[in-house]
Amino acid sequence: MSAELKKRIITSFLLVSLLILMFFYTYILIVSLIIVGVISWIEFYSLTSKIFLKKNRIQKILKFLLKAISLIYITSLIYLIVVTQSKNPELYIFIVFSISIAIMSDVGGLIIGNIFKGKKLSKISPKKTISGSLGSFIFSLLLIPIFLNHLAYSNIIFLLIITLLISLSSQLGDLFISFLKRKASVKNTSDLLPGHGGVLDRIDGIIFAIPIGFLLLNYL
Repeated sequence: MSAELKKRIITSFLLVSLLILMFFYTYILIVSLIIVGVISWIEFYSLTSKIFLKKNRIQKILKFLLKAISLIYITSLIYLIVVTQSKNPELYIFIVFSISIAIMSDVGGLIIGNIFKGKKLSKISPKKTISGSLGSFIFSLLLIPIFLNHLAYSNIIFLLIITLLISLSSQLGDLFISFLKRKASVKNTSDLLPGHGGVLDRIDGIIFAIPIGFLLLNYL
């Protein structure tokens, strides 16, 4: 086992442990979300700064807009999770379901992509394959039997479609951050998490899956 893989396994174990603690203890959830939000925005700030190196007026405006929008977006996500967790547990399960789909999509893409490999999905991220994308969809569907009794949906077809849409949004979020990293000519958003890169590298799909999942599950 390589040293890099050992680091990845240890870091993954710590991250999963933190997720479990966040689920059962509200104060750990709130503190962790604030820390993750701040670090993610700093990493995004660093990415955009590397992309827009020139000092012309248009690039200055674009850089400012990206940083402002990202700050508002991440702050809103934290507020959404904290408020629904404390005031409406039924809505909170929608968020948990969306996060779980994003995680399973990431795991499915990694496992199936490494096993079957095949044609590349996009030039944006050379490591991502079509087989990996299909694996992301398949793994996300495995969550339906687990959450079925907790979601107020009797139409299984509708739930299947929503799950696939959340998985798609997670994959698009992953590709978007990969696109920014490619433009910034960096491999990871940071080296904060050994074997994983930065915080933004780990939650890129989640930050897109949460609002899409919440809207689909709550309003459709």
